[in-house]
Amino acid sequence: MTNRKVRYAVLGLGNIAQVAVLPAFAHARENSELVALISSDEHKLSALAERYDVKLTGSYADLDRILASGAIDALYIATPNTEHRRALERAAQAGVHVLCEKPLAATVADCRSMIATSNEAKIKLMTAYRLHFEQANLRAVERLRRGELGELRIFSSLFSHRVREGNIRTRADLGGGALFDLGVYCVNAARYLFQDEPIEVTAFRVQGEQAGADEMTSAILGFPADRVAQFTVSQGAAAVSEFRIVGTKGDLQLDAAYGYQEASEELLTIDGKTKTTTTPPHDQFAPELLHFSRCILEDLEPEPSGEEGLADVQILEAVVQSAALGRKLPLSPIQRAQRPNAELEMRKPAIRPIEPLNAPSPSK
Repeated sequence: MTNRKVRYAVLGLGNIAQVAVLPAFAHARENSELVALISSDEHKLSALAERYDVKLTGSYADLDRILASGAIDALYIATPNTEHRRALERAAQAGVHVLCEKPLAATVADCRSMIATSNEAKIKLMTAYRLHFEQANLRAVERLRRGELGELRIFSSLFSHRVREGNIRTRADLGGGALFDLGVYCVNAARYLFQDEPIEVTAFRVQGEQAGADEMTSAILGFPADRVAQFTVSQGAAAVSEFRIVGTKGDLQLDAAYGYQEASEELLTIDGKTKTTTTPPHDQFAPELLHFSRCILEDLEPEPSGEEGLADVQILEAVVQSAALGRKLPLSPIQRAQRPNAELEMRKPAIRPIEPLNAPSPSK
């Protein structure tokens, strides 16, 4: 490193990049700097480069040139799921670290390849799980660790919205569908709240008319110690984002659990008495940048790592298989030493609303 800031290129300028990732650099300036933008949409590229004062830009065809320029330390991948592996391989060839949007990839095989490639190239790989740094989710983690709910028994979650026709989330060929777009949050939350890995899965899917992608998926995950996690995700229902976890002493419900532009509300009920805690909107993307940059600068293993992304995709693949076969399937857990905890929490101000260019919200 020639300085104490990690220089980032952002690959893909869709909705999430425009409304959340790019503006987050203003709250991560202590160790992170946006220096390059990559998109094949010339209008977006020109306008956003001017907005963020970025001099180095190019199309997808220019990616190798930009990565090899010596001006980039890390690549933020915000492309469709099926393109993640290819982008990482190109970054690895240039010795550029990778922060990759979830899910890590569209298949377990791609996830494993990405991890192996990262290790061989000696670059850092982090899965962009913003909720591993988010105060309401980490407060829930700490409550459970302290035993406030007693022995944990049940996790239940709903995550849904109505996706616009033609959005990439409706395309199976790009790794879309409710399960991989929304279900990954529920699976990850069940794992970090139970602090454990599921050992079996039963699932049901509704295909719908979304270019081969699932419109709705429900799954039940069996965890050790007779604990159960169940979730339903949908791309064709009203917007809901919540989880509830129940123990022998009480329960905790988090509304707007997975969102990043709205306040969330926690309802903690113990011995019949309910306490409500509201968490205002805040920037959930700057903490990802700050953490990953620190890992690069101090040679630390990111949490969440590539292996964390792999653990979820392995479960998602089993959900798909269980639904197709119509029966329960055993899981071979990927044991994790790292888990999100209160030490990862970072609080940054909310990002002001931004009107994206040629990238409408995926929701109707």
